[in-house]
Amino acid sequence: MSDKKNKKMEAMVIKMLRQERADSIARARAAIKEQNSVIKAIKEVLKAGPKTIPEIAGAVAMETEPVLQYVSTLKRYGIVGEGPKDGDYFKYELLS
Repeated sequence: MSDKKNKKMEAMVIKMLRQERADSIARARAAIKEQNSVIKAIKEVLKAGPKTIPEIAGAVAMETEPVLQYVSTLKRYGIVGEGPKDGDYFKYELLS
């Protein structure tokens, strides 16, 4: 096959793959957008000072379990740190 025909064939295949995967790409983009907004909200809450997981969850209007997962991830990446314990819960603070 000629080089020109190969390029046309490649372009058609790429176009078909994009069409087939459009829904999954859209879902992934929506999930990333939601995650980024939750992370931003958690960081905004922690700018006011150290908070426990239930306090953060109340401020961002989410259940405590997913908030704990987000905060744990932020802690792993050095964005949030564990502060002193407040009763049964640690207070988390923004590091960067």
